[in-house]
Amino acid sequence: AYNIHVNGVLHCRVRYSELLGLHEQIKKEYGSNVVPTFPPKKIFTLTPAEVEQRREQLEKYMQAVRQDPVLGASELFNSFLRKAQQETQQIPTEEVHLDVYLSNGQKVKVNILTSDQTEDVLEAVASKLDLPDELIGYFSLFLVREGSDGGCTFVRKLQEFELPYVSVTSLQNPDYHVVLRKSYWDSAYDSDVMEHRVGLNLLYAQTVSDIEQGWILVNKEQHRQLKSLQEKGSKKEFIRLAQTLKYFGYIKFDPCVTDFPEKGCHVIVSAGNNELNFHVKLPNDQVKEGSFKVTRMRCWRVTSSQVPMANGSASSCAPGRCEVKLELAFEYLMSKDRLQWVTITSPQAIMMSICLQSMVDELMVKKSGGSIKKMLKKRHNGAIHRSDSQQAVKSPPLLDSPDPGREQVAKLSSKLTSVTLRGISTSSSSNDISGNDFHGNYAFEGIGDDDL
Repeated sequence: AYNIHVNGVLHCRVRYSELLGLHEQIKKEYGSNVVPTFPPKKIFTLTPAEVEQRREQLEKYMQAVRQDPVLGASELFNSFLRKAQQETQQIPTEEVHLDVYLSNGQKVKVNILTSDQTEDVLEAVASKLDLPDELIGYFSLFLVREGSDGGCTFVRKLQEFELPYVSVTSLQNPDYHVVLRKSYWDSAYDSDVMEHRVGLNLLYAQTVSDIEQGWILVNKEQHRQLKSLQEKGSKKEFIRLAQTLKYFGYIKFDPCVTDFPEKGCHVIVSAGNNELNFHVKLPNDQVKEGSFKVTRMRCWRVTSSQVPMANGSASSCAPGRCEVKLELAFEYLMSKDRLQWVTITSPQAIMMSICLQSMVDELMVKKSGGSIKKMLKKRHNGAIHRSDSQQAVKSPPLLDSPDPGREQVAKLSSKLTSVTLRGISTSSSSNDISGNDFHGNYAFEGIGDDDL
């Protein structure tokens, strides 16, 4: 059997024969001409070298399917992964309760089946909260790890190829929760959500929580004004004031390491307002802030490698003695003719990539004159189509490249994630880019001298 890792975590275990069965089904439904080449059957027992060769071929096959805008979004492919996840974790289909948390710590207990996919669970939460159907698409479910200090770490956005109940219970750790949070970036969409009582309450709770966690910066006078609005119960005015504050609507990541402006700098990264914001601590203890606009990122990718744990031997990675090191690297237009790679080493690299992709998706929809409502409707069908081409921008990552979209330069539709069989594929420097490794960025194409 082969282990398929998604987002650096074991998703499922599958046999060659099962993957061959999937391949035959895809071929039957979509035609042989669109399906990637599948490693052939062998009559005799495989040698160790042939086993490894087949593993590599299968890994390439799975990545190619996931990156295809039609195949990767197909119910055939996603249901295969969901079923394999459920069988691997040996969780039978039955009715269960799942606690989904809101930003204020409140729990919503939903009755679901263990085999319910992400969209089913999201709809069950919306129904329990009385959130109207037209607002469901403005929210997503996120996997979050609670810290001992009460803070929380965003692990990833739950995807269409997984079963939320199985994803959470298989981690066997009570610190992991499913959280409901808004899933768009442009605060102009807040107005749609605030039109409805439940949407307003959800947005208000999230804004209060972000301020309490220190994600949104507030000075004393602003704090006094916010408190006064809170006491009056003026939720809309509270949100309107918060929208004017620094880092409103950003997701803040845990402290990590970057090679910008020099190797080994400690950094706190936040994503929002179509940028990655850096608070970097330089070796001389000086702290600097800077932002990288998503429109100036030519492409990005997530790579993963196995590194020995602190107490393991330095040279080898014995089973159980290794941890996965994830890196997000993006190529940035620093000035008119100068592109430079910037690398962030963080366990949250995939979540960062998902954020980048969804910012690009939103920008592209706006650019084509579309609306978020249309975008979310299309997302139900698996892919967002640019108005001027049939190139699809995939909604967040599947086999997990980093989140759905971080696409390669050639076409946005390849998923960046590290779908891997066995371990996770390793990569050395940001310069050894191969065609499907990285996500190209359509929002970069229209950049002109004025933007610089």
